[in-house]
Amino acid sequence: MALNLDDKLVVGISSRALFDLEEENRIFEEQGLEAYSEYQLEHENDILRPGTAFPLIKALHNLNCEERQLTEIIVMSKNSADTSLRIFNSIKHYGLDISRAALVGGQPISPYLGAFRTDLFLSANEADVQEAVNAGIAAGIICSSEGLPIDTVGQVGQIRIAFDGDAVIFSDESERIYQEQGLRAFAEHERENAQKPLPEGPFAKFLKTLSLVQNSFDDSGEMPIRTALVTARNAPSHERVIRTLRAWNVRIDEAFFLGGIKKSEVLKAFGAHIFFDDQTVHTEPASRLVPSARVPYKQ
Repeated sequence: MALNLDDKLVVGISSRALFDLEEENRIFEEQGLEAYSEYQLEHENDILRPGTAFPLIKALHNLNCEERQLTEIIVMSKNSADTSLRIFNSIKHYGLDISRAALVGGQPISPYLGAFRTDLFLSANEADVQEAVNAGIAAGIICSSEGLPIDTVGQVGQIRIAFDGDAVIFSDESERIYQEQGLRAFAEHERENAQKPLPEGPFAKFLKTLSLVQNSFDDSGEMPIRTALVTARNAPSHERVIRTLRAWNVRIDEAFFLGGIKKSEVLKAFGAHIFFDDQTVHTEPASRLVPSARVPYKQ
């Protein structure tokens, strides 16, 4: 019987998001595909170091047990099958439960995201992520983890995922008003529309899926997933956000309305395995303290 992915949280991840392949990527960009392929074959038995998204993927595995398989992790890479053995050797070394892959040999990955019922796609390649977002898939460009001690990430026993609001969970409608007309116009617009739910953004469906997974667990024990909204909004623009989540019947475990305060320290205190934001001004400083990913605007 074929495996049904419809009832699972499916995460597609590129090899460069899962492992530290920055040196290999440099060889590819500077010397070309042939040099890259030769390097990977020569180092086939050298174990790769964990990459930015490694702690999240490792934590997601903890949701699975003999009675319940809630998550499916799929490597989605532009590598060919021939150059991928090093990746799978490293997966085996770290004991990751990943047995499926889409190795497209330099072709676009986005056409396969729907085929695998992908809920979330993480990659260090901006073009691949942009194509995924354009196709309606929640996707983030993994920020470099340089300076971030990956082995210290995610020591909390829960999976902790943090989101920005506008242009991530919600559409960029209100964000564009702020960018084009300023804070006063944004605040007035949100006051006037406080009773009207915000339109869905690229991560709305993913957040709803997480909420369904949370609801499948018994409240008597510690919830294995904890979510946080970390937004630059403050009162009175917070009201529309709260009413929107209520209308969607979605749980957010923690919410921070920062009103311009830097997000980085809050994210560190929350212990995020991953933080999603649409603006580099937030993801860049955050990435020094927690794994972060930028969400591009849909084109």
